[in-house]
Amino acid sequence: MAGTATAYLADIPSPAQGVWYVGPLPLRAYAVCIIVGIVVAVWWGNKRWVARGGRAGRVTDIAVFAVPFGLVGGRLYHVITDNELYFREGRNPWKAFAIWDGGLGIWGAIALGGVGAWIGCRYYKVSFAAFADSIAPGIVVAQAIGRLGNYFNQELFGAQTSVPWALEVFLRTPGGAAGTQEACGIAGSTPEFPTDYIKATPEILCGTYHPTFLYELLWNLAVAALLVWADRRFRLGAGRVFWLYVAGYTAGRGWIEMLRIDTANTFLGLRINVFTSIVMFVVAIGFLIALRGRHREDPALLRGRGDEDPDDDKPADEEQKNGGDKAVVGATPASTSATSSPAVDAGGAAGAVALSKDDPRSADDGGSTSSTTTGQKSSAETDTSTDSSSDSTGGDSGTDSTGGSSDGGGGGGGD
Repeated sequence: MAGTATAYLADIPSPAQGVWYVGPLPLRAYAVCIIVGIVVAVWWGNKRWVARGGRAGRVTDIAVFAVPFGLVGGRLYHVITDNELYFREGRNPWKAFAIWDGGLGIWGAIALGGVGAWIGCRYYKVSFAAFADSIAPGIVVAQAIGRLGNYFNQELFGAQTSVPWALEVFLRTPGGAAGTQEACGIAGSTPEFPTDYIKATPEILCGTYHPTFLYELLWNLAVAALLVWADRRFRLGAGRVFWLYVAGYTAGRGWIEMLRIDTANTFLGLRINVFTSIVMFVVAIGFLIALRGRHREDPALLRGRGDEDPDDDKPADEEQKNGGDKAVVGATPASTSATSSPAVDAGGAAGAVALSKDDPRSADDGGSTSSTTTGQKSSAETDTSTDSSSDSTGGDSGTDSTGGSSDGGGGGGGD
C-alpha cells in the first residue's frame, strides 16, 4: 500500500514529470530518448561502416528502411505480449497506437527492423552481415538511452528494496503507468486516493524499488564495450559482432527481467521476455559456433549501388579505344621530331634513311639522300654517319657518307 511519510537514508529520486509542453504540443521524455538513441546508433554505425571500408552515409541510407520497420515491430511485440493493457474490458484499444506513451518490445524491433535493414542492403547491394556487425554496438547503446525513457515514465522497476540505490516511485496521475498503479496498490481512483486528490497531489510516494531500468542501462553499456573490444581484438565478421550482441544482451535481460514486479504474460511458467531471452541466447550461441573463424568481409562487399568508380561502367573496347587515342595524341611523328631537332640541318639524312625502312619508295630516293649528306657541314658528319649505319638496305654506309656514288646505296637495297 502507498506510504507518504517513510524516510529513506538514500535513494534515486524520480523525475517530477515525464512530459513537457511547448504551447499545445507535448514533449515526452520517452520519445526524446528513443529518437536520441536512434541518432546515436546511426551515427556510430556510420563511423564503423566507413572504418570497415564502406561509403560514408550508407548506414543512414539503410536506416531509412530499418527504423520505421523497427518501430512498428517493437510496438507490435509490446501490444501482443501485453495485450491486456489495451484490449481488456474497460481499456481503450486506440491506446495501442500511442507509442509516445511508452511500450516497445526490443525483439519485435530487432526482427522487423532487421527485415527493413535487409531490404535496404539489397537495394544498395551491400553485405547485410557487414551492416549488422557495424550497427550492433550502436543498437545496444540506443537501448541503454531508451531505458532513460522508462525512468521518466516511472516504469519497469523491480521489487521493493531499501538498498542505497533504490528508486523512489510516485503516483503522479490516475492514468499513470500500469506498473506504478500496481506498485501503489491502486488503479486510478479509490476511496483512499480519490481522483481529485491524485491530480492535486503529484507526490504520492508508493515506496522505493529496484531500478531495473538502471541495471539494464549499465548492462547494455558493458555489452557495447565488449563488442568493441572483441571486434578490434579478433576482427570479427560475417555477423559475429551482431550475434555476440544478442548473446550478451539476452544474458543480462533474462535475470533483470525476473526482478520486475509488473504484471506480464507467461509461457511455461516464465515471463514472456525471460523465455524469449533464453531462446535467443541459445540461437546466438549456435550462430557464434557455426561462424567461428570467420573474419571481416572484403571491403568490396561494403561498396554497392552508387559507390562504383564512374570509369568502371565503360565497356572494355571503349577504354581500349580511348587508350589508343591517348597514345596517338601523345606520340610525335618522326618527321616532326627531325624537323624540330636542334641538329635539323645535320639530321636530314637520318630522317630519309629511317623512312626507307618503312616505305619502299625510298629506294628510288637513295641517291638523292646520299648526295644531300655529302653537302652537310663538317661538324655534323659524325651524326650523319651514325644514323646512316642503321640503313636496312645493307649498303656501304661509310662510302655513302663520304660522297660515294648513289649506286652504292641503291645496290645495297637490292641485295
